[in-house]
Amino acid sequence: MSTLTDPLLPVSGPLRTALRMAHIPIPYSAYMRQIALATAVAAAAYLAGIAYLTHAGYRILLFSVVPDAITKILLFLILIAGVSGALYSYPFLVAQGRKTKIDLDLPYAITYMQALSTTMTVYEVIRTVYEEMDLFGEVSKEFGMIVRDVELFGEDLHTAMKNLQRVTPSPNLADFFNDLALLSDSGGDITAFLAARSGFFREVAEREQEMALQTIEIMAEVYVTAFVAGPIVIMIMILSQNLAGQGDLASWMPLITLGIPAGALLMIGILHILLPTENLDISRREDWDRERPDVSQPTGEVDPDLLQTVKRRNRAFSMLKVLKQPFRHYISNYDWSLILSMLFGGVATALFMLGHFDEWFPTFTTEVSICIIICVSLFPVMIAYEGRRWYVNSVEHQMPEFLRELADMKDIGMTLQSAIHRIANTKLGLLSSELQITSEEIRRGVSITNALVRMEERIGLVSVKRAISLVVKASEITDHLRETLMVAISDFEHYLKMKRERFNSAFTYIAVVYLSFGVYLYTALELNTRFISSFTKFDVAMDVAGNVTDMFHVAIVLGAFSGIMAGQLSANSIMSGFKHSIVFLIATVVVFIVLIGGAL
Repeated sequence: MSTLTDPLLPVSGPLRTALRMAHIPIPYSAYMRQIALATAVAAAAYLAGIAYLTHAGYRILLFSVVPDAITKILLFLILIAGVSGALYSYPFLVAQGRKTKIDLDLPYAITYMQALSTTMTVYEVIRTVYEEMDLFGEVSKEFGMIVRDVELFGEDLHTAMKNLQRVTPSPNLADFFNDLALLSDSGGDITAFLAARSGFFREVAEREQEMALQTIEIMAEVYVTAFVAGPIVIMIMILSQNLAGQGDLASWMPLITLGIPAGALLMIGILHILLPTENLDISRREDWDRERPDVSQPTGEVDPDLLQTVKRRNRAFSMLKVLKQPFRHYISNYDWSLILSMLFGGVATALFMLGHFDEWFPTFTTEVSICIIICVSLFPVMIAYEGRRWYVNSVEHQMPEFLRELADMKDIGMTLQSAIHRIANTKLGLLSSELQITSEEIRRGVSITNALVRMEERIGLVSVKRAISLVVKASEITDHLRETLMVAISDFEHYLKMKRERFNSAFTYIAVVYLSFGVYLYTALELNTRFISSFTKFDVAMDVAGNVTDMFHVAIVLGAFSGIMAGQLSANSIMSGFKHSIVFLIATVVVFIVLIGGAL
């Protein structure tokens, strides 16, 4: 099949370029075959499903007016176009998402390059940025393309940079390497060039974030219109038909209860691909090998009893650290929260299966039980995520003050060691405890460079590692650190400014989701109390209990996924939405059990 279809494919084209920009390791011809195969499988599955429904006597009527045959043909065409279009568009979405992430992280990478350029060659600087993958993300991956071409393919640095310009999704990065190649060939001042470009790319990053926020705004409007306002309109329409004996909300329930999750998951996936996630990663490790590189590794046989003793002591020390700081350990690793989530969810499910919820909630027992199980399952992970966010924000807001005090003390002639000793005794919140450990290590003879590296690894935040790495690299070169410290402060304050602007914009989207879900609950309340009670004197036959149950089901689905969507819009993380889902589900139970249930 490959030999027959490959000659028919174009040698170059937008999809082939998008695959390379997206770093999808699939050849163009193989990807096209995968699209064709996936489309054929979807078509076969659809036809099999339609054959079964037809044999069972079911009919599909679109909006109750389009005939069954035409509806099946329309759905088939929509499925084929949707599957093939989604797979074709996927590389373009990934490439666009990588472009956004590259443009947002590029200023920090250039600042880092500026600190290294005084003692390293251009290629050594590029390789160092590539190795710092946890600091610069997608930028490091692009720099890795240059390292690959030079070390594996034998290209010279100038050719490797030209190759990257053709395949990078970021025109800004391509322009940067074009200017860097010209400057390197002409023998210009690389450090001065990097200092100038750093400020320029900060402005580019701000514009890129504005475009990302516009994308979030559009997605929020689409979600509210299609998946919140839509069910409200359907409820009102069906209830009006129900009054005339012509409609039934139950017939629309599969479309609503399946359409809302499917639409929400699709939008969450698109946002995850296109936009960077709020970085709350905490990666801690103790780096004990940097201090004594001159000590050789032990040779010969090692006493196995000694190894077992060392392992037992290490486990004991690890357990002691957990017991001393349980909350920090809990928020740094989601495994514990996931275990608690399964435990709490299992206990709630067992109570439901044993019938205890029947005693506590005699009406809508199943619906309330589902809400409780979801809430208690999400709660431990929500605590871990929000605790981690609090920790990250607290440390990040203290870093500029620490760097500024460090610069001020260097101005009055203090050494870096003395400045850290003095700052360790000041009140900097969570950062003070780490500085005190660093100060004590320096007193015990650890070099200032290794003490700072250990501090950044203990804290484990990418933003802190960027700032401390600048100071460490500069301290290895010179004792005059004021300029580097001011660059690090400027970098960090720019990062906090971007983060603050995103939070302020995200608050608007969260408010829109809360308002729209509140409108749904209020509409359900009014329709099932005052609106229906006004028709009782006309002796209209209505299934009030069935309508309330169906609306309760919609509210559960809508509340759970609207909360997750709020988190995705605000921080591009579904865990950020767990707290909103819990609030929505609690509000749902209150409205349907207390207000609507009490009025019926």
